[in-house]
Order: sequence, then structure tokens, then C-alpha cells
Amino acid sequence: MLCRGRWRRLALPPAPGPGPRRAGSGAAPAAGYEVVVIGGGHAGTEAAAAAARGGARTLLLTHKIGTIGQLSCNPSFGGIGKGHLVREVDALDGLCGRVCDLAGVHYKVLNRCKGPAVWGLRAQVDRGLYRDNMRKEILNTPLLTVHEASVEDLLLTEPEPDHPGKCRVRGVVLGDGSTVHTGSVILTTGTFLRGMIHVGLEKHPAGRLGDQPSIGLAQTLERLGFAVGRLKTGTPPRLAKDTIDFSGLEERTADNPPVPFSFLSKAVWIKPENQLSCYLTYTNPKTQQIVQDNLHLNNHVRETTKGPRYCPSLEAKVLRFPNREHQVWLEPEGLESNVIYPQGLSMTLPPELQEQVIISIRGLEKAKMLQPGYGVQYDYLDPRQLTASLESRLVQRLFFAGQINGTTGYEEAAAQGVIAGINACLRVRGKPPFIVSRTEGYIGVLIDDLTTLGTNEPYRMFTSRVEFRMSLRPDNADARLTHRGFEEAGCVSQQRYEQAVKMKAALEDGIAALKSLQFSVSKWSQLIPEVRLSSSRRSPMSAFDILQYPEANMEILARAIPEPLRKFAKWRELSERLKIEAAYEWCVVNQQEEIEEVRQDEALQLPEDLDYFAIDASLSTEVREKLSSNRPQTIGAVSRIPGITPAAIVNLLRFVKNKHRKAEKLKAFPQTDKYLPGKMYSEKAASQTQISAELSEEEPESTFVKTPV
Repeated sequence: MLCRGRWRRLALPPAPGPGPRRAGSGAAPAAGYEVVVIGGGHAGTEAAAAAARGGARTLLLTHKIGTIGQLSCNPSFGGIGKGHLVREVDALDGLCGRVCDLAGVHYKVLNRCKGPAVWGLRAQVDRGLYRDNMRKEILNTPLLTVHEASVEDLLLTEPEPDHPGKCRVRGVVLGDGSTVHTGSVILTTGTFLRGMIHVGLEKHPAGRLGDQPSIGLAQTLERLGFAVGRLKTGTPPRLAKDTIDFSGLEERTADNPPVPFSFLSKAVWIKPENQLSCYLTYTNPKTQQIVQDNLHLNNHVRETTKGPRYCPSLEAKVLRFPNREHQVWLEPEGLESNVIYPQGLSMTLPPELQEQVIISIRGLEKAKMLQPGYGVQYDYLDPRQLTASLESRLVQRLFFAGQINGTTGYEEAAAQGVIAGINACLRVRGKPPFIVSRTEGYIGVLIDDLTTLGTNEPYRMFTSRVEFRMSLRPDNADARLTHRGFEEAGCVSQQRYEQAVKMKAALEDGIAALKSLQFSVSKWSQLIPEVRLSSSRRSPMSAFDILQYPEANMEILARAIPEPLRKFAKWRELSERLKIEAAYEWCVVNQQEEIEEVRQDEALQLPEDLDYFAIDASLSTEVREKLSSNRPQTIGAVSRIPGITPAAIVNLLRFVKNKHRKAEKLKAFPQTDKYLPGKMYSEKAASQTQISAELSEEEPESTFVKTPV
């Protein structure tokens, strides 16, 4: 560990003027820092930057300044569900989205064949460019100081009487014995909390290859009474690009034009034609045989700790899905880099066996391994010990973000980091916490899942975890969060806020203009013959209705009706968003009704004798088992049972309400004695419904490995 601290302090700017960055009136800590962030990964950098943007004098403690912006595993950002998180982090003025727009070498929108609500923005990034740009952002953030040191312990004091918790954090103890006093502390230790690297049967303490783990903090947290668990993850070997035969592999080109992550970016830094391709190959029976014959040489697989379900190691895939080919994506690590990242080939076999696995795969017969894959096992804390603001319930003013909460991935870490940084700053100032609810964003779903349900495996975000995903789209993250980030959190710049306000006003004007233009179907057919309209419709249609048709867009409408539509069509981002708003209008209205339905009926009583295995509701077998064993009394109680999905709550709510309505009708109109209330539905119908529910609620296999197409 680094005990000799090397400081990089930035000159503090003049006191901010009126606006979201105005400092609070509370007294500053003795050392001059209001927020201390421990850890320089994505959760740590986003937390430190958010706290500083909010006006707090912030200290970022990292074991090595050179690792700020380091992509420890895959050189990519975004994906299905994860791309939503990056857009929401950007809407709150986070860093990772706009840094990706300065470092990407392959931009792709996944799920293009589906609706915009589940599009997954994704980018392969140049490791060096990403690291350099992120470090530049951090080292040039006003009110933020970076210090290179290890942290061994926490300084604690008596708790505040008006908040839960048995003590309050007031500072940290560094590895050299010095102390730093502060108003709030954010822990973002990633995989470094008692981290252990595994390669074959060998293991040694580390949180990342070449970096030491954090032992003292782990012991402190255990002494304080935190429930600590153990998780594992892994990374694949790295390959030399010039030793791979790409000629017979499936090429996947990037999007042209590429779609930026950040709402502030008009375009990405790279020309569309200069983007790099990814290539797809597959494992085969020979690959599987090598793995199966050598499982006894792999401690990482034999351990009982849980690994990532949706990005598992090759050994785990061979055990779970024998006799199956598995995808291996060959992803470039940079424009000038000779390193290829084989996505899907994570393994912890001994190095010589990893080489055998590699050369057994098509295209890799002569590939040279630059670095073997390895596994990491590390401590994490049960996130149910946190509030929705990510503050600990046991220790006041102590916040947690990132993999220490049981998540996996840069995007999940960054999302937690932004929220923890905002709330650590607000806590010092005595202001209410900034909470994103499930109805407002994927960030809200992520944090609510963690803090109410917990996790026993690395948590990964998917669109299927979100019940209101038609409303929570990547395109409207700024409309949902930027205004709140400016007014309540103080973390959003004036420039971003003004841009979001301008876009919101333009959207409202555009929708109003489109809805005001109403003609008959025959008239529309004359104006826009390229759009196929149903001749059976008799009522007039608005231009907004026309925009819902796949063939229609703002350019076509503006040619047909130049005034007042020309000005909206000229703004490309606006015209694209108007198209999406039109496509999802009816879905959003329905989902808003569902949101209110759950809120109003949370206290609805459930029948005590309800047979959850027989009811005609779209519930999976797992959900039915949990309901039957817990016997909740209200819909609100159902929502607090670990493992019950939000969609299941809505379906159960509808069933119970229908049952109540039928009971009321029966009271008004008595039936004959042939009516048997306990046999309302046949076993066959219930069985079919159950099977259908299981299929609808399970994760699709396509999410098993994160792919660039």
C-alpha cells in the first residue's frame, strides 16, 4: 500500500455566485473537506465530481492517481439496460457519458429491431483515451482535490440524535497514520475489500492485477456490525491482435452515424468511417473438453461464492450449458493498441491451459496470449443496510457506492456514485436527500432493488427489471432528471440545465403544433402518399397521429406542411424525439395510470385464504412460492418480499381488485348453489397461465453474454 501521500491540489476558484453551486452556511470540517471519497474507480470518480459540483470541498483518496479512469475489465460502456444508466448519469451531469464520446472507437445501438424504449447505447472505447480524458476531467474539477494514499480506518464519534445510527463518521485514518476530518465519507472500494486474485490453484491478495487489497477497512466494517458477504468476478486473457486470423470470422461494423452518449455532445470525436470493427467467433467441443478435463485445477470455480450470472466465466458456461457453442467477441482495446479483449472467454485456468483453450478456437489458432485471465474474490456489504440515499443505517454520514454494494459493471457503479456524491454533499448541508424513485429512472430501480431486496450475486441492470420502461427511455433522461438535478441536487451546470429547458419547451411546442394539424385520412393520403394509412378510419387524424406510423417522420411531414413544421424538422435531435414521443404516447399514458394504481392501492388487503398456486394471474412459480410462504396481508407488504418483481405486484393487484369486484356483484345478484367460489378457475387454465408467466418473466438468453450487436 502507498503510505507516502502524493498530493495534487487544484487552486480553488472564487466563491461561486448564485446558482446551484452555492456553498451552504454550515461550518467546514477542520481539515477543510466536507466530503471524502475513498476509491478512484467509476463509483469514486463520479461521487467525487458530483459532490464537488454540488459545492462541497471534496477529497478523493485513491491508492494510485494513475489508475483514475482505468477500465479494469472490458473496454466498453453501455449495453441493454446499462446504456440507460449512462444516459441518466449524464442527465445529472456525470462524467462517463461525455468521456465515452471522447474515447469511443466503435459505437453501436443494440436492440435496434425493437422499440426505442429498450435500445441499448454501447461503445467500445480506447483504454488510453478514456483514462486520459477521465483523469483530465477529475484533475480539473473545481473544489476537488486528489490524494494518493491508502485508507486503513474510520474516525467515529457520537451520533446525531435526530438520525438513525449508533455512531457518526467524522474522518478517515490513512495508511501512514495521519488523519483527515470530514463531514461525510463515501466508500467505493470496488473489488479491493479483502480482494484475492485466483489463477488456477494459485491465489494472492489483490483487488486488481498489480494492486494491493484493502484489509483494514474490511475489518473496521465488520467490527461496526455490517453484514459482509463474498462475491467473485473474472476477466479474460488478453490477445495480440497481429496474431489473430480475422479473415474467416463474422465482422460487426459500427453504426454510421454513431449515436453519442451525452446530451451535450452533438457528435462523437471519431469519424464514422474510422471506427473499428468487432469480430465474432465461437467455442467448440474441443474447447469444452479442455475445460472439463481441468476443472480440478481451478479453485475459483470450486469456491461457493457467487459470480456474475449474466457474464459468467467459460468454466461456468461449460458446467451450466454443456455441449453448446458459446460466443466469443473479439473487441479492440484502442486505435493504436495491439491488444484484443475476447469478450465471453473469462477464465481462471492455469496460464498454460488458457493458451490451449485459446488456440482451440477458430481464428485464434496462432493467437498469442499477452496476459492470462484471472478471477477476483472480494467482500461486499449487504446493501439492505443502506437507505435510498445510499447512506448507511448503522453509521451516520457514511455512504457506499459501486461493487461494495454487490453490483457489477462500470455503469451500475457510476450511477451509484453520482447519487452517493449528491447525497453526501446534501447531508453536510443539512438538506433533504436526493432520491430517484422507480417511476423516475433506471437509477431508481437499481438502488431500490439493492436497498430493499439485497443481492447474493453480482447485480446487473436489465430493461426487464424496470416496470415502467416505456416511460423511462434513453432519449428522455434529461427531461426526467436534469431539472431535479439542478434545482434539488445542485449538481447540474447552468449550460446543461438551459439546454434541457430549451429541449423540453421545443418538444412541447412541437407536440402542440403536430396535434393542431388535423385532416381526414383521404387528405393525408394526398399530402403524404409514401405513408400507408388505413382507409377504414373515418375520424380526422392529427400530424402527431401520422408520426406514429413507421414510414412517417418529421422530414416527410415538413415537406407536406412546411408551416409550422419546417422549424421542428431542421433540428435533428428534436425531430427524432418527437417521433419517439408519438410512438409511445399511448404506452406512457397507460403506464402513468399503472403508477397511480400501485400508489393508491398499496394498502389493499389480500384475502387470508388466497391460494397463490391456483389464481389466474401472470405470476412465475418462484413468485407464487414466495407469496405462499410469506402470506403478506397487503399489496404494500408484497412489495417488500425479496424477489417479488414489480410486474408481479401489478398483476397480483389487478387479480385481487377483480376478485373484490366480482364479490360485490355476487352480493347484489345471488347465484345458484352450483356456484363454487373455490373453483372459479380450472387447474388446466391455472397451469397454462403459470407456464406462460414463467416464460414471460425469465431473462432472455440473449442477455447471457454482453455483445456489441
